[in-house]
Amino acid sequence: MAIAQSARIHPTAVVSAEADLGEDVQVGPYVVIEGEVRIGAGCVLRPGAHLIGPLIMGCHNTVFSGAVLGEQPQHLRYAGEPTRLVIGDYNIIREHVTIHRGTTQSWETRIGHHNFLMAHSHIAHDCKIGNHCIIANGALLAGHCVLEDNVYLSGNCALHQFVRVGRLALLSGISATTKDIPPFIIQQRINCVVGVNVVGMRRAGIPTANIDAVRQAFHLLYRSHLLLPAALNQMERELGHVAEVAEMLAFIRASSRGIILHIDRDAAA
Repeated sequence: MAIAQSARIHPTAVVSAEADLGEDVQVGPYVVIEGEVRIGAGCVLRPGAHLIGPLIMGCHNTVFSGAVLGEQPQHLRYAGEPTRLVIGDYNIIREHVTIHRGTTQSWETRIGHHNFLMAHSHIAHDCKIGNHCIIANGALLAGHCVLEDNVYLSGNCALHQFVRVGRLALLSGISATTKDIPPFIIQQRINCVVGVNVVGMRRAGIPTANIDAVRQAFHLLYRSHLLLPAALNQMERELGHVAEVAEMLAFIRASSRGIILHIDRDAAA
């Protein structure tokens, strides 16, 4: 066990002999650190958090009470292999969040940087979470899901296994998707597209002209009555020079599950 001299560990905490705690780590009352767990500088573990290795955590993360990080995946074929959970820097992980380590399919679950995981959300085995994502209370990610940067998952929503969600996409509260959500798209209810995440794009500093191009691309995809291959070809011809539209095209063409093509016709684009 390697514990930095500046680390502070409450006497009621249970810390594995295999743990490695960096500078200024704070371990609160009744925290359990089990197995090979490496925690970077400046992390704070609030009372009752439970970390199970193999787990690697970067710097300046805050883990709140009741969170369970790195437990075995909920997978019937998992046989105790030494898979792991990898967490980046500056994440906020609120009460009773659960993040499971990987299976042998990818060997790890990975969380990026500056994410905000709200209370009771769940990230299953083999998921990949980008940076600056917000996963609200009770949101559920099944195994092998991928979130690109700046995704927003609202409260009590759900993602089917192997779903990909593109950058700055948004899934509304109490909604679910079984298909990939392209970048910048808003989905609601069950597999229903409603528009473009204009507010999120503006907050991300995307120029107005580029936002307008994405809205035109949305129209071609969902309101032109073109078949998907024809809509994608027209998007590329007319708007493919815009970086955000090129990003949408690349995402959709790489999709193995396909994207939702049903739209709420009363929704604004």
